[in-house]
Amino acid sequence: MTAGPASPTGFCWMDLKTRDLPGTAAFLTAALGRRFAVDEDDPRRATKISTGNGHRIGGVSDLAQPFYPPGTPAHIAYYLAVDDLDRRTDRALARGAGLVVPPFDAGDQGRMATLVDPEGAGVSLWQPYRFGGWRFPPGSPGTPHRMVLACERPDRARRFYRDVTGTDLPAADFTDNHADGTYAATGPAAPRWELAVGVDDLAAVAARVREYGRGLASWPYDPDRSVLRLTSPEGLPLRVVRLRTRT
Repeated sequence: MTAGPASPTGFCWMDLKTRDLPGTAAFLTAALGRRFAVDEDDPRRATKISTGNGHRIGGVSDLAQPFYPPGTPAHIAYYLAVDDLDRRTDRALARGAGLVVPPFDAGDQGRMATLVDPEGAGVSLWQPYRFGGWRFPPGSPGTPHRMVLACERPDRARRFYRDVTGTDLPAADFTDNHADGTYAATGPAAPRWELAVGVDDLAAVAARVREYGRGLASWPYDPDRSVLRLTSPEGLPLRVVRLRTRT
């Protein structure tokens, strides 16, 4: 875990679940300078994801492993830090969430549970023991900047997460998926959390994706071109946003 202040998003980790690690890694490396490497300190020898300047932000899971149901689509699971996992899970269930994975201890690293919120978006709750998740200086290029949930009832979703966690998520956006230009071509997608990565030069990211030749970079309903949407060859979505000029 990289030293430094924690991300302000409230979220603290991501788990990229894929059937094509080489292809996904190559795309994200080309677009965002991501680094994928086996963690030699992990007994499981899990692959971890880092930014170009070395901040660890996530891990990788292979959907070919037998404990994943056949046909599970590629997706990214995001972890939301909480202070008391069992109490927060009970509160979420009382407010209409569905339970996917009951609370359990992930060794000595932390305690987690996976839910589907009342809008239909999956989220994992994480109570840290020894592992607190991603940490990096605020505003570092290439790091998680904001989290975005596009859904049918964004105000209801915002209230749900505030009630469950006991606080507003300071760097999370709740948007109407009908008005979110991301889905203009196909209609609103199923609700899901998406990560917005902050960079200095969006045009350079788009150019690298075009040069790579696989995956997609698009500008959804954004006349100022301040938000770029990336879609990996396997269909994994990310948003890339322009960082404010630093002085």
